[in-house]
Amino acid sequence: MNTPTHERIANEISKQDVVLFMKGTPQAPQCGFSSQVAQLLAHLGVNFHSVNVLEDDEIRNGIKQYSDWPTIPQLYIKGEFIGGCDIVREMFQSGELQQHLSEKKIVT
Repeated sequence: MNTPTHERIANEISKQDVVLFMKGTPQAPQCGFSSQVAQLLAHLGVNFHSVNVLEDDEIRNGIKQYSDWPTIPQLYIKGEFIGGCDIVREMFQSGELQQHLSEKKIVT
């Protein structure tokens, strides 16, 4: 499905190496799950772009269809959907997230 919202999301994801669709901003998260993922990325020193889905209902609903994933936050690395808070946290704890970032040549 190629809607204008889908194209906007694809454009956001393609412009940046690491994109976090979240509720709020890294400095002022509006949900605990979004806060956790932003903090993990900051802890690793990853330079990431965030998209505040609360500012745009089309993006908020569209990202769920785009990824076929029902919840926010959503993390993308080099255009690849990684997952939400639980998946990102588990990957971080196991070292898999750091390895994936390294394989994708993302500086941490």
